[in-house]
Amino acid sequence: MFVLALVAQKGGSGKSTMAIHLAVEGHRRGMKTLLVDIDTQASAAKIMDRRGEDPPDVTTEAAGRLEKAIEAARSAGYDFVVVDTAPQADRAAAQAAKVANLVLSPVQPSIVDLDAVDATIDVCKLANVPMMFALNRVPAQGQEIAGTLDAIRKRGMQVSNVRWGERKAFRYPFMKGLTAQEVEPGSKAASEVKNLFDALRIPASTQAHIGAGAHVLMETGAPARRSASAQARMKDGVKV
Repeated sequence: MFVLALVAQKGGSGKSTMAIHLAVEGHRRGMKTLLVDIDTQASAAKIMDRRGEDPPDVTTEAAGRLEKAIEAARSAGYDFVVVDTAPQADRAAAQAAKVANLVLSPVQPSIVDLDAVDATIDVCKLANVPMMFALNRVPAQGQEIAGTLDAIRKRGMQVSNVRWGERKAFRYPFMKGLTAQEVEPGSKAASEVKNLFDALRIPASTQAHIGAGAHVLMETGAPARRSASAQARMKDGVKV
């Protein structure tokens, strides 16, 4: 099982957006996938709930019980678990980093975002977990892009070569609980999701179960859910 934690000190970095898109991408590639939302606002879980019974599965969990939730997911046969955290480099973020195989930290190319990366780096160093930054909401052009990349690399950190642009396709499908690659499969946004997923370098041995399982009751008490077809609900101006 591969556990990916989304951690960022800065609010508004696009962490939940990235978590949801990558979880859906994992499912679309045949992996039994679970998104665990430990943010008390549960933004990612609320968006995923709009999918009805459509996979991937989602559950909310208290940060203090995350380790047990991960073990329950392992016992339930999940291949890929995405943990979405609150926008704080605090104890909850440290718990997520502790259980993760990789921490992914979205960062916008701005000085405000850069000022917050050190706290995220410290959390990952204390947990001794690999981490990777990914530029998000990147404008079409601007000197701040190169400056952001340079600043992160000077800190000795890895930055993904894949960048996510500022695109409507990352946002409007959430009205139906869907994602860019489901609604606009040929779009730049969909390509960026697929390329970032590839950049995670999830071991091939992890990608084993295709369509496994139905409703799974997490041992920690919160029900994870699976479902039918997201695209069946695509109407009212949202194109498939």
